[in-house]
Amino acid sequence: MKLKRAILVRCMLSVTAAGLALIATRGTAMPDAPGARKWYKGNLHTHTVHSDGDSTPNEVASWYKDHRYHFLVLSDHNYLTETAGLNTVFASPEKFLLIQGEEVTTSSGGKPVHVNAYHLGGLVDPVQANSVAATIQANVNAIRAVRALPSLNHPNFGWAVTSKDLMQVSNLNLFEVYNGHPMVNNRGGGGAESLDEMWDALLTGGKRIHGIAVDDAHHFKTIDKTLSNPGRGWIMVRAARLADADIRAAIEAGDFYASSGVTLNEVRTDGGALRIEIKPDGAARYSTYFIGEGGKVLKRAEGINPEYRFQGGEKYVRAKVQASTGDDAWVQPVFGGSR
Repeated sequence: MKLKRAILVRCMLSVTAAGLALIATRGTAMPDAPGARKWYKGNLHTHTVHSDGDSTPNEVASWYKDHRYHFLVLSDHNYLTETAGLNTVFASPEKFLLIQGEEVTTSSGGKPVHVNAYHLGGLVDPVQANSVAATIQANVNAIRAVRALPSLNHPNFGWAVTSKDLMQVSNLNLFEVYNGHPMVNNRGGGGAESLDEMWDALLTGGKRIHGIAVDDAHHFKTIDKTLSNPGRGWIMVRAARLADADIRAAIEAGDFYASSGVTLNEVRTDGGALRIEIKPDGAARYSTYFIGEGGKVLKRAEGINPEYRFQGGEKYVRAKVQASTGDDAWVQPVFGGSR
């Protein structure tokens, strides 16, 4: 009888331990598992008739929802478009969400300084200072003061902002590496940095900054390459659900990629490597450039499953996917010690 009781107790302890282990695993591992998160497509920069756009907030929201975006920021110049009423009409669980924003717009020495504010509760008044860097910093501070997220817009618009300016700015973790407006000079030229070169200069200088793509749409009624039309740039955010807090947290963590047309099925860092899975689009061919300190190309890979194995000592590694169609995707940097 004592032997049977001892065996029974051991079995119960074994089952209990296994059950606790299973609960612990579910409680800690499952929320972070890739299968627990989804990709959500969103645009962080667009305009309505409330500033210099040609369409109403309703028309703009309809365009993005109809084109299967998951979230949208209406970022009018120095105007806060309230989203509560719009969301009662357009929002749908796991399908579409409007997030409140503003393009805080000012200048310094005749140079335009525009800083987007995301996830804010009230209008942020623009601040002007005695230099471009100081003006950016003042507006970043104003946006942070209301617990919103700042992002530096189109640095090469009016050739206004350089990497040297941005190196002087703190608490800025987002900037536009691609903007779909035809007048923003993404590629640089004439001695001015391209936005990719600017990003590498910042990362090499020690800034932990993520690159976003936007369309900066103003014109919805006429489609023309000379106009700022919708659908040219966006981000794909990986989050547990389509909710303001989850989207914000993922953007702050850099758990997203930017795109002007290339879709990625997966981006992950494991087993000592950065791995990317590209979603094929027709007969397009893909080249992926893994880029490190100083903008140096560490590896070029062809095909839809590029990967880079860390050698040790890299300050950062980011990736840019180029399609033969002319479209791109930008993968956020993996920083040394973050692997």
